[in-house]
Amino acid sequence: MPIAHRLKMHLEAQALPFDIVTHEPTVTASETAHIAHVPGDHLAKSVLIHSEETPFIAVVPSYRMVDLHRLQAMMDRRIGLAPEDELAEVFDDCEVGAAPPVGVAYGVPTVMDTEMHGLDDIWFEAGDHCSLVHMKGRHFDRMMSGAKLGSFCC
Repeated sequence: MPIAHRLKMHLEAQALPFDIVTHEPTVTASETAHIAHVPGDHLAKSVLIHSEETPFIAVVPSYRMVDLHRLQAMMDRRIGLAPEDELAEVFDDCEVGAAPPVGVAYGVPTVMDTEMHGLDDIWFEAGDHCSLVHMKGRHFDRMMSGAKLGSFCC
């Protein structure tokens, strides 16, 4: 699967230029950055967050983690990491653990750490463990314009 169907449809509907970078299968975002020769601070990692109202995606650089305490304070609600079955349900056209950061394509809100905004180039999971979407940062920022920005990674 080179790119998840819903992600591809969203990118095409937004008329955003992108290309696909393939790499050997990986398990972690840090490993993906290394194997794909992508700067870790330019590889967006998606983390599905469970909340009582609705799940949402938190987007951070590949080498960072979501600080749940800071994110909970920012969102002003109780949150936690979503279990794997919720991940599989939300991203049903993706391999588990290879979710793209484009919540709007999946009907879930998105919050993005400020470190991911304003980059020259950016890469993110295309829906499997061996391909990435690459696009210019300005196009990514336009695509993510509906995401809430904040500082919540550690």
